[in-house]
Amino acid sequence: MPPPASQPDPFLFGEFPVAEAVGILLAHSLNLRPTDDGTPALRLRKGHLLTAGDVAMLQAAGIATVSGARLGPEVIAENPAAASVAALLAGPHSAPRTAVGGRCNLHATQAGILVVDGERVIRANLLAETVAIGTLPPWSQVRKGQVIATVKIVPAAIARRTLAACSEILAVPPLRVAPLHPRRAALIVTQLPEQRAPSPAAIIEVTRQRLASLHSRLALELHCRHTEPAIAAAIRQAKAAGCDLILISGAAGTKDRRDLVPRAIIAAGGRIERFGMPVEPGNMLLLARLGELPLLVLPGCARSRRLNGLDWVLQRLIANLPLDAEAIASMGVGGLIRQQPGAFRDSLSDTAGNPADTESPLPRLPMAARRPQPPRVAALILAAGTSQRMGEQHKLLAEIDGIPLVLRAVNAALASNASSVTLITGKCGEEIAALAGGDNPRLTRVHNPDYAAGMASSLCLGIRSLPDDAEAVLVLLADMPHVNAAHLDRLIEAYGQYLERAPIIVPLHAGRRGNPALWPRRFFPQILTLTGDQGARSLLQQHHHEVITLDMNDPAVLMDIDTPQDLASLKNHPGVSPDPGYKEKRDTP
Repeated sequence: MPPPASQPDPFLFGEFPVAEAVGILLAHSLNLRPTDDGTPALRLRKGHLLTAGDVAMLQAAGIATVSGARLGPEVIAENPAAASVAALLAGPHSAPRTAVGGRCNLHATQAGILVVDGERVIRANLLAETVAIGTLPPWSQVRKGQVIATVKIVPAAIARRTLAACSEILAVPPLRVAPLHPRRAALIVTQLPEQRAPSPAAIIEVTRQRLASLHSRLALELHCRHTEPAIAAAIRQAKAAGCDLILISGAAGTKDRRDLVPRAIIAAGGRIERFGMPVEPGNMLLLARLGELPLLVLPGCARSRRLNGLDWVLQRLIANLPLDAEAIASMGVGGLIRQQPGAFRDSLSDTAGNPADTESPLPRLPMAARRPQPPRVAALILAAGTSQRMGEQHKLLAEIDGIPLVLRAVNAALASNASSVTLITGKCGEEIAALAGGDNPRLTRVHNPDYAAGMASSLCLGIRSLPDDAEAVLVLLADMPHVNAAHLDRLIEAYGQYLERAPIIVPLHAGRRGNPALWPRRFFPQILTLTGDQGARSLLQQHHHEVITLDMNDPAVLMDIDTPQDLASLKNHPGVSPDPGYKEKRDTP
């Protein structure tokens, strides 16, 4: 049993003659100035163990007594005691610093969400009044290096039995930081043409900031009519593009599990997990999943820059923390979120659609914690082919899961970290361009009137059409339906790791090179010399010593569509290449 809180720990405390003070633990800091007779300055911090040299200097300075403690074998001094308790608290991604003055702080070693076993902390605090443990509130979002807890040893020392009892209670560390796993999010904004709706710019911008505060990004914006088929199609587009979080901002609020947006989620193959949460603002949030892909139907407060229930849900999702019925129900304790009187307005626009105060309390990433910007790699999508082997229908107009092939390629590029997206069209150019997304400022459409001359003409036109600041280009084939933003980001990330070498990066699966390929700017002049119906395979062979292959555990980088049989095979067996030998028959762009 732990000692009662009123029982003092077994050491002597009081005033001690300086002559007998060797081995005394100082209770208060001593700061002595130098004197005219040559006695040097002396600074002894609280918790310092006096030595014979210290005592001699104190006597020389005329100090008669000191306040402190004489420790026995059954006690441990405040600093090592604080360090020991702090070490017991520290779970994954947290670590104690040096104890000073009987206090030891724990810091997050990684940005994330603080998880606290409050019961264990309370039991340790009840153990004895000599040990005081304080933590940030559970589920706090913390940055790397931030103090998340503190241990204070109240007297000069504690009994070893107290530390032993504390060790038993804290045998399982009660603190950990769940690291953030950055997400590539899509925001679907629905529109009711018959009603005047506020501009989507507000929800887009505040969502972008909200995700950035969690080290994630708004990768893809999709706009559609507020109808069940249109929303279901947009959900499928976001998934195909490689987004790993889907947010839906409905033109009309969701009032029931059987309302229009939940029906659209089910039509897209999803399931509703939770409608409503005991947090205000945020009561009307809906959580769903498409397989393992989370979907959130945003409540009205999502337009606000203020903390609300959406932030709590996003924090847990992005930290891969449980978000089941029990977790959401527990948010009700403390779930009435209220702002201080006199605070600025909650919404980015008032009911009349006028701009509101845009000051933002969303967490801002300090400069040291901001994720480094990826290199400026442009995406170039080649969609100018004649599609001769496909028959009457142009293959890029064909659909898989209701999404045209060209739209799959464009969405994947837009959802990636590519700095710009350039689409080269040829045959059926107007139809293909019309299917390639809306008016996205990152997307440029360029028609190649000479498309019949072969792939090289489109590749060269695309290179000449890239922004001047492009450091490299990812050349995508628009007929590879399962290449998504995750594949593209891996290639861009790999290029960033070898930036000084500026290599060619090519994906690899099962020992075979695939597409897309990443070409640094220094190869652009050579690409512009290509002619005819050849891609850049000859350049790959010429510069084979400058090629880095990136292993992809995904056949998507080998799978294309050339014939109706390819399309049918891919629809029936989406995880298997329709033509295992096709890559021997086509060029690498």
